Amino acid sequence: MKTIQKVTLSALFLAIGFILPFFTGQIPQIGSMLLPMHIPVFLCGLLCGWEYGLGLGLILPVLRSLIFGMPPLFPTAIAMAFELATYGGVIGYVYSHAKWQCIKQLYIALFISMVAGRVVWALATCLLMGFTNVSAMMLINGALLSAIPGIVVQLILIPMIMATLDKTKVVPFKKLSKVSKTQTM
Repeated sequence: MKTIQKVTLSALFLAIGFILPFFTGQIPQIGSMLLPMHIPVFLCGLLCGWEYGLGLGLILPVLRSLIFGMPPLFPTAIAMAFELATYGGVIGYVYSHAKWQCIKQLYIALFISMVAGRVVWALATCLLMGFTNVSAMMLINGALLSAIPGIVVQLILIPMIMATLDKTKVVPFKKLSKVSKTQTM
């Protein structure tokens, strides 16, 4: 049953990843700054596990490019596929292996996955475009400066969604039980 739930949630996140960019895509500069495809990938990694987050991140930008023509397949969607796969895989792995799950652990997992994903994006971009055709400033601008609004949205929205899921007991945070606390002391 758990597998069916994870596959269903992953399909929901895939649909959200297809639709979300339409809200910001009318003005490409804003859409690329808000990073709308990243949010469902992060959530998929957190809620379904690293394998599903990685898989969703890998297929979402390429599939969206093939169906809607945005983002452009080469090099953008291909580099994004590696970036988003890293986000979904890393956040799911780090968060699921935390001793307890809370907002602090969520931020730690989010930060680690954001750094890892941006490094992978930079490497993928260099490989796809050739190391001589990519400047350091282009990588810094693409990975950080132009993404600041999207990073801020992610740092606010993702913990807010997870806290709401915990508060409503839909997906409660995993806490150490009293038995495990005494065993660790």
